[in-house]
Amino acid sequence: MTGELFSSTPPTLPPTSEDDRIAALRLLRSRRVGVSTYYRLLEEYRTPQAALEALPEIAATAGVRGYEVCPNGVIHAELKAARAAKARLLVRGTPEYPIALDDVADAPPLLWAVGDTSILQRPIVALVGARNASSLGTRTARKFAGELGEAGYVTVSGLARGIDAVVHGASIATGTIGVLGGGVDVIYPRENTDLFHDVGAKGLRLSEQPMGLQPQARHFPARNRIISGMARAVIVIEAAVKSGSLITADTALSQGRDVMAVPGHPFDGRAGGCNALIRDGAALVRSTDDILAILGEIEPPKLAETAPAPQPVRNIAALHSEILSRLGPSPVAEDQLIRDLGVTAGRVAPALMDLELDGRILRQPGGLVCLSM
Repeated sequence: MTGELFSSTPPTLPPTSEDDRIAALRLLRSRRVGVSTYYRLLEEYRTPQAALEALPEIAATAGVRGYEVCPNGVIHAELKAARAAKARLLVRGTPEYPIALDDVADAPPLLWAVGDTSILQRPIVALVGARNASSLGTRTARKFAGELGEAGYVTVSGLARGIDAVVHGASIATGTIGVLGGGVDVIYPRENTDLFHDVGAKGLRLSEQPMGLQPQARHFPARNRIISGMARAVIVIEAAVKSGSLITADTALSQGRDVMAVPGHPFDGRAGGCNALIRDGAALVRSTDDILAILGEIEPPKLAETAPAPQPVRNIAALHSEILSRLGPSPVAEDQLIRDLGVTAGRVAPALMDLELDGRILRQPGGLVCLSM
């Protein structure tokens, strides 16, 4: 967003109550509030609600007349759309948020997620490349993604046509994450409709954009910082000299991530970007073994070793059940519910959001919750 009111570093504490989470979403959707402004406001005012109350006066001081914060109705519509898409809200600073992305200064405060969020706790590698991929590039992407998945890595890419689509398809069984430039419920491009649904059902779709937002060109550089930020390394398989994949690579370098590139023929325009990356210091990789030699320090667990372990999704389901068993038609204070459960607020808050989105509980003023009858 242009014309932001502040720029600063993120706050140390995430919004913890459901009221705060909804206020945070409203703050982030307000006009002239981008990621850096959001963090500056929370640093200054401590809570999203306090920041919302101060925002009109701040805007007036900055010369913006007639400023209004995002209406409640807009957020209610977004929550309704999220419920329909079975999307969950991931808040930065909470256990479900992508581990590596949390270290990035301009990481999204909030992410919508559809699918299995437990894969965010595993080592992640980004594979990106040309939309008009060559036959060789396609084969390389399929081989790398499949073999990295077998080695225990989750792949992340942009759910675009070409290399991205091949990467997701080849690693759907072992774990893949698609980061979208539009809303997490918006299929783009249309030719990837089946893949879009498969990734949501068997892997994970993520987006920082509002539900239902159609992607525009300006959204993709921001999307790319999420792809590189949540990964241990970015591997560019095929890219022209001027391409989005090189933006991802540049962002990865600024985030302290490893960048690797597959070399190509000097007369092939689709290899020009990769060759330039290698010239400028990116690691040259020709096989999965080359990649694993660089990433070996992570020592990711093999899938066969991790399969028997309890999955976080089951733990979440158990927490949902316990919350519902403790609620009735009479409102109960959220703080009291947390004490009764003996679970941290950071775990209870996202569970309450899930149940609210599912229409199973109702939130009332004053931090009260009850069953939806």
